[in-house]
Amino acid sequence: AQVLVESGGDLVQAGGSLTLSCTTSGLNFEHYVLGWFRQAPGKEREGVSSITWTGASTYYADSVKGRFTISRDNAKMTFYLRMDSLKPEDTAMYYCAAGLGPYGGRWYAEDEYKYWGQGTQVTVSS
Repeated sequence: AQVLVESGGDLVQAGGSLTLSCTTSGLNFEHYVLGWFRQAPGKEREGVSSITWTGASTYYADSVKGRFTISRDNAKMTFYLRMDSLKPEDTAMYYCAAGLGPYGGRWYAEDEYKYWGQGTQVTVSS
């Protein structure tokens, strides 16, 4: 079975940093494009960032560009989201996801990803 497990969510003050991890199993990991999504209370889930198979290309939502960094370690079958300069509006449940790609530019679309984790909560206090 394909399993994705997020970790690293926490309560942090504004301006702080967190690194989320997504550990996977049951995937031919290097064949998957990977993404991070988030859902704040009362809002729709949105794409945060994505990375292609070798890590050659990365994508970010405008709201996090310059503050968040996505990376992957194919040997560990794990990928990461480094979040710096966190803001209260970053508060959300964060989900990792994997898809076969290529997404034709639609990296932010949920239907491009087949497997999902259960989420990890990030709360940023002001």
